This record gives sequence, C-alpha cells and structure tokens, in this order.
Amino acid sequence: MKILVLNCGSSSIKYKLFDMEAKTVMAQGGIEKISLKGSFLKLTTPDNRKVILEKNIPGHQTGVEFILSVLTSKENGCLHSLKEIDAVGHRVVHGGEKFNSSVLINNVVIDQIEECKELAPLHNPSNLIGIRAVENALPGIRQVAVFDTAFHQTMPPKAYIYGLPYSYYEKYGIRRYGFHGTSHRYVSKRACDVLGVKYEDQRIITAHIGNGASITAIKDGKSIDTSMGMTPVDGLLMGTRSGEIDAGVLTFISEKEHLSAKGISELLNKKSGVLGVSGVSSDMRELSAACEQGNQRAILAMDMFNYRIHKYVGSYAAVLGGLDILVFTGGVGENQWTTRTDVCKNLEFMGIKLDESKNTGMRGKEMIISTPDSKVTVMVVPTDEEFMIAKDTLEILKK
Repeated sequence: MKILVLNCGSSSIKYKLFDMEAKTVMAQGGIEKISLKGSFLKLTTPDNRKVILEKNIPGHQTGVEFILSVLTSKENGCLHSLKEIDAVGHRVVHGGEKFNSSVLINNVVIDQIEECKELAPLHNPSNLIGIRAVENALPGIRQVAVFDTAFHQTMPPKAYIYGLPYSYYEKYGIRRYGFHGTSHRYVSKRACDVLGVKYEDQRIITAHIGNGASITAIKDGKSIDTSMGMTPVDGLLMGTRSGEIDAGVLTFISEKEHLSAKGISELLNKKSGVLGVSGVSSDMRELSAACEQGNQRAILAMDMFNYRIHKYVGSYAAVLGGLDILVFTGGVGENQWTTRTDVCKNLEFMGIKLDESKNTGMRGKEMIISTPDSKVTVMVVPTDEEFMIAKDTLEILKK
C-alpha cells in the first residue's frame, strides 16, 4: 500500500510518499514560492540525493502535477506509474467541531471543510486547493483528511469555553480548538511505545516547540487542555506570534496606533514573539547567537520563551493531577538543549531530574533524557506528522 501525504500551505506544498507495507519513505520534498518568482521543488531522491528543480509554478494544481511527474520521472522518481499510489492523505488545519477524527473525503466533507474557512482563513483554503488538485490530477483516487484540531475535541467545556457571552460560542463557534494535534498524538503514543507502558493509563505533557509552539495535557489517551486557542496565536511565545496577552492591551494599542482589526492581526501574528521582543530574528539559531554575544533584548526574548513553556508545564501538571511523562518535540524541542534545561529547572518538586550529559549531547534523536531515579520520564521524540497522516489514511481504507 503506497500512500502520498500532502501538506498544502498558502505558497507551498510538502509531500512524503510511504510504502506502508515495507514501512519506508519512498520519496519526500516540497515546493516553495508557489505563484511567486523563483518557485522551486526541493526533494530527496530514493538514493538520498538532494535535488532542487526550478520551475514556474503559478498555482497548487501545477504544483501537484509537478510533484506527480517527478515521482514517476527516470531521473528522480521512484514509481513506474501513478497507478501505484493507492491513496492520498491531506493535512487539514481546522475541522472546527465537525470533525473529531480523520475522515474519507467526499463532497459532504469538502463542504464542511469549506464552512471552517472562517476559523482558519490562511490555511483551510490552501488545504482545499490541494484536495481539488489531486481530484483533477488523479481522478477517482481515495483521499483522507487528517485535522490538526481533531485530537483536541476531547477537551471538556471548562477548558475550551472562553469567558465571553455564551452566545458568541453558539453563534460563531468562538472557543479554544487547539492545533498541532497530529504531532501531539504521534509523540505521546510513540513515547508510551518506547517505554512499554499503556497509553490510556498515563499522564503526559507534550511540548511541540518550534517557530509555532503549543503544549498539550493528555490524560488516559485524551487531550484535556492545550495552549493554542481559537487560532494558533494563543498560548506560548513563538517566533513571530505573541502568545497569550491581555486583551485590553490590544484595544489600547489599536487606539494609540490607529490600527484596524487587520493591523492588530498582523501585529500579533507576524511582528511579535521573540522577533518583536528581541528585534533580532524569529529564528532560534540567530537568537541564540545574539544571546552569546550579550544582546540583552535577545537574552530577554529567550528567557521569556523558555519561561512561558516552564509555566505551562507546571500548570498542566496541576490539571493532570501529577505527571508521568514529559515529551519535547518540534525543531526547538528536539534540538535546543538549553530550552529543555530551562523548562525543567526548579521542577524537582514534581520529581523531574534531567540527566544533563544526555540532554546536552542530544539533538534530533529519540532519547530518554531524565535520570533513572526521576519520577517523571522526560523524553525527546522527533515528530512525524506525515507518518501519522499516512497511518490514519491506511486505517480508514481498511475500514
């Protein structure tokens, strides 16, 4: 069974082709700058060569067709025919309250994803374009939608309802939805598999830390709280997103700076976070370099970034009634040992003890980084959302 996984952004398409029987990745890559000057496809070939193919790509339809042509090309391909692809799994960012699990795509599902566009105007339209592009390029092929928000649909109302008039929830669906659900689901299950413990019996906190970041509390195999809200701007300090903020600050800034709703959105999503505080960069590597050079605002931004994660871990341990497993994942969570150290500092009262030799030497690998006598197992688990999408797709096809 060969499954193609697509993740369509506003100007990009990432892909992976899995052979589910052999449990291997046959091909992977991504298109950047769709509809922009200098668009290209960067891929890894079956023999592990890195290749960049430049091409004018005016839209997602052309992009999907280009990916399919490369998969069957003599130079860089791995398939003799597109008929070898059994199904396509899609990452869809927002499923609202309509979807609490992955689904086989049909016209009704497409209409319901359309209805969620207001909740994710930057993402769902691109996801839909990808679905339709596959329909046109591979007529009749089975497609599955895997939603970022689905895993968090198990949260209780006390965790997802905002302190606003309840009518806004009833009329507009204003509530906490959470994101990165596929990643949180994958790494929490993978951690339990590695440890040989029953997933449904554990109290787990997963920290997906990258340019976008979120924390999730998982009890008995279910998400019971998460840091992102109705949109991905809530919760942790991120690369360019503010994270949680006093709503009164926004009305104050709006009046002082004469900013419209669009201007406030731009401020919160693209000009804030560690970029806004440091004035240096949203890239953690550049921020770390500035910290080493003694840049005080960079140091402040890094301290704030780590402190917010630390605070959420403590609060979610309270929500869970204790903690069994803490998992770090995402680009920063997997590679930046200083953040892991700062997050776990002063959490000894919860039973967390880091093995600093393992922690400082660990980058991007699956590993237990707590000491043998730590009451909480602390782990790094590289995320694999694409595999989870492929796995969900396979399970749905089997049904």
